[in-house]
Amino acid sequence: MVAQSLARHIRLPGIVLLLAAGALLGPDLAGVVQPDSLGDALQILVGFAVAVILFEGGLNLNLKRLRRQAKVIRRLLTLGASVTAVGGALAARWLMGWSWPTSFLFGTLIIVTGPTVITPLLRRIKVRHKVETVLEAEGVLIDAIGAVAAVVALEIVLSLANAQAAGVPWQAALLLLPRLSFGFVCGLLGGLAIALLLRIKEVVPSGLENVFTLSLVLALFQLSDYALPQSGIMTVTIAGMVVGNMRTRVQRDLLEFKEQLTVMLIGMLFILLAAGVRLRDVQELGWPGVATVLVLMLVVRPLNIILSTRGSDLTWREKMFLSWLAPRGIVAAAVASLFAQGLTSAGMEGGRELQALVFMVIAVTVLVQGLTGGPVARLLGLKRTVNRGSAILGANELGHALGRLLRDSGEEVIFLDSNPTACHAVEQDGFRVVFGNVLEERTLLRAQLDDRASCIAVTPNEEANLLFARRALEEFKVPRAHVALARGSTGVSETIVQRAGGTVLFGVPRDLELWAIRLRRKTAPIEAWRLVNLERAVAGGDGRTHNPLGTPENHCLPLVVRRGAKVFPANTEDRLQQGDVVHFAVFNERREEARAWLAERGWGEVAGTEERTAIDLPPAGALIDAEPVPAD
Repeated sequence: MVAQSLARHIRLPGIVLLLAAGALLGPDLAGVVQPDSLGDALQILVGFAVAVILFEGGLNLNLKRLRRQAKVIRRLLTLGASVTAVGGALAARWLMGWSWPTSFLFGTLIIVTGPTVITPLLRRIKVRHKVETVLEAEGVLIDAIGAVAAVVALEIVLSLANAQAAGVPWQAALLLLPRLSFGFVCGLLGGLAIALLLRIKEVVPSGLENVFTLSLVLALFQLSDYALPQSGIMTVTIAGMVVGNMRTRVQRDLLEFKEQLTVMLIGMLFILLAAGVRLRDVQELGWPGVATVLVLMLVVRPLNIILSTRGSDLTWREKMFLSWLAPRGIVAAAVASLFAQGLTSAGMEGGRELQALVFMVIAVTVLVQGLTGGPVARLLGLKRTVNRGSAILGANELGHALGRLLRDSGEEVIFLDSNPTACHAVEQDGFRVVFGNVLEERTLLRAQLDDRASCIAVTPNEEANLLFARRALEEFKVPRAHVALARGSTGVSETIVQRAGGTVLFGVPRDLELWAIRLRRKTAPIEAWRLVNLERAVAGGDGRTHNPLGTPENHCLPLVVRRGAKVFPANTEDRLQQGDVVHFAVFNERREEARAWLAERGWGEVAGTEERTAIDLPPAGALIDAEPVPAD
């Protein structure tokens, strides 16, 4: 964890420092980590850790997105895997001078790419969604397929080395498809069972859901392997995809738990497996080893992409990026360690050299492609703009007022709504609008939520507000979500919003319909007030700390906070600081009372600010002939 924390700070792929730490702590140098002392337990530990890692990778695969690039992904998993295996085997044979069996094993080992490396890189690089979807799906699914194919290849080589019947190797080869099929069926059924158990509140007690799921995943992996050896990897990958695409009551908690557990397991495995590689074995590979890695990166991978993406809608720039980014990860290291032990136990040579070359492939591809992935994406024009503005659910008067204030500060704002009148009004004011049902996936995708810095839900329906915020946080990884709550309602509480990861808009629950009417009738102009005395703002006569945004309902409504160049909606999470400027909607009929209340609690009016009403809407119920134009 120290290595991974340091890697985050210096913006390096974590695997680079993990490999270095494994080498430094291993038998060749410090001698602190001795993987051989674990004996057979090492492979059990590796198997369980890989099961959790691939299950977590499956959790993050969105089937709706996969369908858009299904043709390319299918080819990468079949034709592309074959091209990589053959190309890797030929490179090892011609450049390293290895025997055909050892070269064949190397080719199958480097089929995999790996979500443990690809996913963190993509999160940092932020490339176009098409490219991201293809790489993520390939990384998760190819691990399962490649690992099973590699184990089958080892069985073929070992059976050929023994004086057994000629038909045995072909029998081993024929087990590839049954293992994948068996793993797929087991994963489908197991994933459905886990998801259904998590959806029924009475079955799994609250607080035990994460550990319960982890235990079921490990049991599923072990039972599948027991029924048909080496099928467990495919089983847990498919199970993760099923659970990830079925809504459960602990979806977000499960994702966070598995993500953090995966980080720890990846670190542990890379330290252990890197410590098991002898430095002299890597050094003895010499320039032929370097040449083999370069051929894989510059010849085999581009050929793989050219054949797998022909006839697709991917541009040549996107194909070039796919050709460049294919770092290997933990599954390749784990299976290489298994191969080294298997070949040594069978009395065959080449096991340690094979493991050393695989680790060289991992180290070089991760270091080179991890460091250059961002510049290459930028050079090809494939980086997408992220954290750009806010998406506001609700083109009503409150949403419109918030949108104007945020836009005036230079922030990009997009609205989502299914009301044509409200949509037309904000569109006439120059805002981009996505017209449609926000409960539908395509509406949220059109709004490009995963590129937004925040989402704001301000409809009168607080259940819809909460649902929108949850989907934005969990599915689209929006950093911030603000939810408006109706005062006096018993449906959604502030605690529920906070547990979902959101914040309460306007500081406290409000009478949303009342303030919408006031804004529509232009009886609530916007005024700017600076917090000049924080102590007075939070002090109360009862000795408790008060919320400085908890203004009287009938006086004024805090809309946005300006802190230097930063502007954000007034909410419960961002604590006010002295000097902050807050824009309030002030009710005309209680204006003097509101101003007195603010002045008494440490607020000072910003001199020279122009008072104005925030919106100019058509009469309620007006018919709109022109249908709103959706955003791109």
